[in-house]
Amino acid sequence: MKLASALVFMLVFGAAAAPQGKVSDSEAAVKIAEKALIRVYGKRQIESERRFKAKLEDGVWTVYGTLHCKDQDGNPTDICVGGVAVARISEKDGRVLSTMHTK
Repeated sequence: MKLASALVFMLVFGAAAAPQGKVSDSEAAVKIAEKALIRVYGKRQIESERRFKAKLEDGVWTVYGTLHCKDQDGNPTDICVGGVAVARISEKDGRVLSTMHTK
């Protein structure tokens, strides 16, 4: 069982970390991040956090989702509880350095 879990972990996270080539703009960084984040958190979760934004600093793209705040009736509100998915991508080769979800 432990071996099977380790193999699944390697397949999911190893594939997400594979080099993609130089990431020269935010649009490319977002595409790489969305693929990796969907593998970890699922398509439904990641699609609910679109529009993703990317910021380049010291050779690392940080890509993060948007928290859409709604009240109990589904109407937009300024009161938010929750977090967003975040991925860090190497500008040099497009590797996914890390993924996380804020709270």
